[in-house]
Amino acid sequence: MCGIVGYVGPRDATPIILEGLKRLEYRGYDSAGLAVLEENGAIAVRREVGKLAALVDMVREDPVDGHVGIGHTRWATHGEPSRRNAHPHLSTTGEVAVVHNGIIENFLELRQELEREGCRFSSETDTEVVAHLVERYSAGGADLEGAVRQALMHIKGASAFVFLSSREPDRIVTARLGNAGGITVGIGEGEMFVASDIPAILEHTRDMIFIEDRQLAVVTRDGVQVTTLAGAPVVVEPYTISWDPVAAAKGTFRHFMQKEIYEQARSVTDTIRGRVDFETGHVHLENLALTPEEARSLEKVVIVACGSSVYAALVGKTMIESLAGLPVEVDYGSEFRYRTPIIDGNTAVLAITQSGETVDTLAVMEEARNLGARLWTIVNVIGSQAMRLSDGYILMHTGPEIGVATTKAFTASLADLYLLGCRLGELRGVLASERLRGAAQDLARLPDLVGRVLDHAKDEYEHLASLFHDREHFLYLGRGINYPVALEGALKLKEISYIHAEGYPAGEMKHGPIALIDEVMPVVAIAVRDHVYDKMISQIEQVKARGGIAIALATEGDEAVAAKADHVLYVPETPELLSPVVNIIPLQLLAYQLAVRRGCDVDQPRNLAKSVTVE
Repeated sequence: MCGIVGYVGPRDATPIILEGLKRLEYRGYDSAGLAVLEENGAIAVRREVGKLAALVDMVREDPVDGHVGIGHTRWATHGEPSRRNAHPHLSTTGEVAVVHNGIIENFLELRQELEREGCRFSSETDTEVVAHLVERYSAGGADLEGAVRQALMHIKGASAFVFLSSREPDRIVTARLGNAGGITVGIGEGEMFVASDIPAILEHTRDMIFIEDRQLAVVTRDGVQVTTLAGAPVVVEPYTISWDPVAAAKGTFRHFMQKEIYEQARSVTDTIRGRVDFETGHVHLENLALTPEEARSLEKVVIVACGSSVYAALVGKTMIESLAGLPVEVDYGSEFRYRTPIIDGNTAVLAITQSGETVDTLAVMEEARNLGARLWTIVNVIGSQAMRLSDGYILMHTGPEIGVATTKAFTASLADLYLLGCRLGELRGVLASERLRGAAQDLARLPDLVGRVLDHAKDEYEHLASLFHDREHFLYLGRGINYPVALEGALKLKEISYIHAEGYPAGEMKHGPIALIDEVMPVVAIAVRDHVYDKMISQIEQVKARGGIAIALATEGDEAVAAKADHVLYVPETPELLSPVVNIIPLQLLAYQLAVRRGCDVDQPRNLAKSVTVE
């Protein structure tokens, strides 16, 4: 959950950067560092593993000061947590420094290309390739802005960057690709700030500019110039952030739920970060110790959960069975303990709980322990009871989720289930090395795919809300791994808009729900290009043949769906096992806009609580 802070101005940059990084500690990290342009014209770098206090001690013993600097807290993706892998990273000559949030999907081919040109790499990170690319174009005569622009044309994947160059000591350059990491520019009096999140710089200024996807900003002490990555000027309006902590945390978003929907590219990145070697495909789950012998001894996995987490579990069933060849059962926590479950020491019971305090889920965990099962949990809250009860756990790494209706915790738990499937498949010898690498590469693409969904103009969702906000019923249809997405899409609508909605397996529609089809009730069909695509097209045709309203969720470029459905929401083509992570987001956005149009309390829906701690 990387953090970024930058400063340009008359003051010493070092204490400002360190204090800003401290305000981002809640996001989690494994190392920290800073780069400051000193008076002698050289970039001084200090990096240390562990908590920020270790970096502070290093700087105290070996001071660095200057008026321009950048800092970073890192959660490892490529390369283990170590001093040499910590950010910032320098180019070969030491003239360019960079900090980075996100995953560079094509870093390996870029690294090999640069090594052939004679570049010497000092780390295992994907980030370092960008420093060398910028130096390549600087050596060709480009200024820092131009060199960054050219370098980023080679980058694939959702990322946010901040650069510093000793050749141009009066500025820093920042840019964003996709939505894996935010970039905020704070406007001061004769000084400017850059951060990945508002709290890092809020003590210095309330006036903020937010850098969007494929935008680049040149920041000097006198101001900021924003352009597209292609070089076209962008007119940006500063926002004034209230000093109220709640408003500050919400930023420019109307509701926490809206903010959390748009944080999902970053939260998915943070969930993956540090757990996958993208070259070998090896998955490391640091708090889930498991030997190959233990993994092979498992006869089944039982996933227990409540609410949205049950639907995540249903997706996880398909993931784990496909990746690990291990049977999976899914049960409601509230039902599991009122029958006689057949579990023993060869069973892994996996609880999914955002809060870690859901009473029904905790009760199941206690019973599973008494029956001798291996006990795991996927949880978001560190130190929660579910985490303490478990033999092993996987953290979601989403940060706090304030909105009662879960969004980013749902998609993070899907990413965690996929990681678990890969790990079990590797340990059990089910995933051959080539398929394991392919699964890892699919995962590396995921933050960018999520970001592309979030880049779509909200106008299409607002338009649908204007058409259908007065309806009392919706039907959601899905098949295969996307049937649970239909369930979760319907639940989101019920929770926050109070419209009755039902998720149904599409193949079962003619066994009952088809009787509900009329010219009033919208039917949302998940019809992306996968192995049941033709079946879903048939469902849309059946809806239309009965005068129904069809809203299709389809793969980009699919004009055949557009010819059949009344309305289409597009998503990028996504590997099938990971498609629920991408496909749920338009349904979250649709539910949100319908709720807003109906005047509902989005963040605190009636009768609901974030954590259900009583039966």
